[in-house]
Amino acid sequence: MGERLDIPLPQRAAQIIVVLVEPEVQGNVGAVARSMLNFGFAELRVISEQGFLIEDEAWARAKHARKVLEQAVVHSTWEECMEDISLVVGTSGKRETGSKVVFRHFVLPDELSQRLGEVQGKVALLFGREGVGLLTEELQRCDFLVTLPTWEGYPILNLSHAVTLILYELHKQLLAEELGLQEGLPRTVEPQRLLDPELRRVLHEVCDELSEAVSIDDGKRKGVAETLKRTIMRGMPLDDEAHRLLGVLIQSRDALMVLGEEE
Repeated sequence: MGERLDIPLPQRAAQIIVVLVEPEVQGNVGAVARSMLNFGFAELRVISEQGFLIEDEAWARAKHARKVLEQAVVHSTWEECMEDISLVVGTSGKRETGSKVVFRHFVLPDELSQRLGEVQGKVALLFGREGVGLLTEELQRCDFLVTLPTWEGYPILNLSHAVTLILYELHKQLLAEELGLQEGLPRTVEPQRLLDPELRRVLHEVCDELSEAVSIDDGKRKGVAETLKRTIMRGMPLDDEAHRLLGVLIQSRDALMVLGEEE
């Protein structure tokens, strides 16, 4: 009872990679590995500037999911970790609502699972430090955010609990598709491939450049860039769609730069 069966992991369209940013508690890392394998996920990455060594407590808490820890990859920088990633999904317990919210627009886990069931490609699912979560600048580098609908009186979950609940929702969607349930009917078309990671990087870069060319107060430029990136990436564009968008964005950037020089 409770042992790991020697059967293949579930086949999913999207390749979900759990990324822990600067984890602080060894036991949590082990518990995350166990939760991952509970729902058929096995790819774990850690971002840690100082490096991260897996110690006895993590191995003990992982139980029969030690293989997840054995295969985990530690990266010293964000750029190194995200080099092959097509979509970056950040997690946050801090929520904002309302039509004027720009930065902390979020989706709930069930919506995330539905979106990821329709695409192919590598998706990084980021979880932050036990103490403060993901920093603002890290959240700004995500394509969109997901949050858990916790009670507002005490909204922040333990790291491994947050991982468990989100992966449960992703696995539930897969089971629904296999069983032909209402919320997840079997696919009739092949899933579409997410952005090439390099194309994603260029799209982010051009959004930054366009915000620099716009004639607005300097204090608003960062918000303009964030709005462009989030609005585009929430739609999860495919490569050909992104190329067309890039063409328009680059022409707009160049025209605004010429206009600025003439003034």
